[in-house]
Amino acid sequence: MKEGDSARGTAFKAAFAVGEFRALWAAEALSQAGDQLARVALSVLVWERTASAGLTGLTYGLTYLPTLIGGTLFAGLADRYSRRTVMIVCDLLRAAVAALMAVPGTPLLVLAGLLVILTMAGGPFRAAQLALLPDVLEGERYVAGLAVRTITIQTAQLAGFGGGGLVIGLVTPYWGLVIDAVTFVVSALLVSTGVRRRTPAVTESSVKSRVGRAFSGAGARELWRGKGIRVLFGLKMLAGFAIAPEGLAAPLAGELRAGSFAVGLILAADPVGSVIGSWIFTKWVPARRKTRIVGILAIASVVPLLFLFFRPPLPVCLALIGLSGACAAPYHLQAVALMARAVPDGVRAQVMGLTSTSLVTVQGIGIMLAGGLAQLTGPFVAVGVAAAVAVASAGPMAVAWKRAIATGSDVWLPAGSRTG
Repeated sequence: MKEGDSARGTAFKAAFAVGEFRALWAAEALSQAGDQLARVALSVLVWERTASAGLTGLTYGLTYLPTLIGGTLFAGLADRYSRRTVMIVCDLLRAAVAALMAVPGTPLLVLAGLLVILTMAGGPFRAAQLALLPDVLEGERYVAGLAVRTITIQTAQLAGFGGGGLVIGLVTPYWGLVIDAVTFVVSALLVSTGVRRRTPAVTESSVKSRVGRAFSGAGARELWRGKGIRVLFGLKMLAGFAIAPEGLAAPLAGELRAGSFAVGLILAADPVGSVIGSWIFTKWVPARRKTRIVGILAIASVVPLLFLFFRPPLPVCLALIGLSGACAAPYHLQAVALMARAVPDGVRAQVMGLTSTSLVTVQGIGIMLAGGLAQLTGPFVAVGVAAAVAVASAGPMAVAWKRAIATGSDVWLPAGSRTG
């Protein structure tokens, strides 16, 4: 199938026509469902046992933060060992840990330690998956696969907490963790039976040399080496500003006197926009234009948030946040696709792992800074200021991206549309 054919409405079908992608997609969907269920189960479990909001919040934070360590330190293992094997081992490790956590009466300190291990294992799993995907899908199928991944994750965020709450309400938090363990086992089975064996990206003569190279920092050097890759990395980090409405959802709803239901609407607006934007971008935007409008979409993703400075009514707020998500998701997935294609296969997992963990880091920092500013100025002003800084940063980066395309079209533009 030609790229031009798939770009106009058949890209999703073309991606799902590949059996290996179906296995990877189903495995990640299960992992996402399990992760969401585990977060709800652990929050309920800690609250029931301690009645401490602080410990409950700390537990919830532990379901995210150790991913930074796993994705940064251990992503390189997916370059030195079979990426399929790394995914299977990570899934089985998470299944075993989740099963141990499901043992009734486990001390909270032990539970927290197990949670850190479980979360850290998610870092190399995702790095291996992102590095493997370009080998499974080619051309516009790859972009479509990334879009499907984005839609799956965003849909899980929309449905996961509500569905997780329903499941935990019907069973116990311990059984919720058992279900989480089962999802990881099934995910490992899907990968082992649905993804073919491949040799490691870089082969070494000994385990010692493999592990040494995995921690060599080659991914960071690769990010810094190429100007175009640096620009794409910088554009992705704009998410640290765009996440302000999510971090301030409760204060925003409170200032609008809209009630707790509005908090959920504000949190849902960006994922809904992301799903719609990803679908439109993949289905209707030609391959050549996808690359050229990355910078424009990056600016467009933060401009709508500027208008929250004026404290519009709730429906307008939701529309602006949704529009921001609709522009952000396409440029993020295209940036990932371009970076994966541009870097050598031997460091791809490290680059993907470092990028994804950096994204989580800047989002966490962005939420903290927005919260501190909101304490001084109010939530709407804080979101507006964050958006203004993002627009000021995105402008020069968009210009730099345009120059990168002009000077390196053979690298960045798809086959059949190169100008050089």
